[in-house]
Amino acid sequence: MNKVNITVKKEVKLDNRVNNTGRPVNKKSARQVRLAKQAHYNNVNTLFVNGNQFKINNNTYKYSAGDNGDLGCIVDGIGFHQCNVEYIGRTKVKCYSFTLGKKVNVELNIKTLELVS
Repeated sequence: MNKVNITVKKEVKLDNRVNNTGRPVNKKSARQVRLAKQAHYNNVNTLFVNGNQFKINNNTYKYSAGDNGDLGCIVDGIGFHQCNVEYIGRTKVKCYSFTLGKKVNVELNIKTLELVS
């Protein structure tokens, strides 16, 4: 039996395709604008939940988380309780407080909150 030698030739790409990462991203497309908005709202929501201060009508407030993962409450700049939080969504926070024995519902829009740095 005769042995056959096979030589393998490697094909070398001459146009440097291995360094191409694909098409460039169109930042003005509707999808990229939507993803940028979602990322921004996620950052603002994270800042709110972490207890960064925000302003409403020239008064400073912040979110204070409850014990054992409870929702917590909104406190003012001094630390006095203002209202209880019953729901935190992506862009809205629903709160309630009792005034003169009557339940008052408050809804905060995270998109429009003015965060204090």
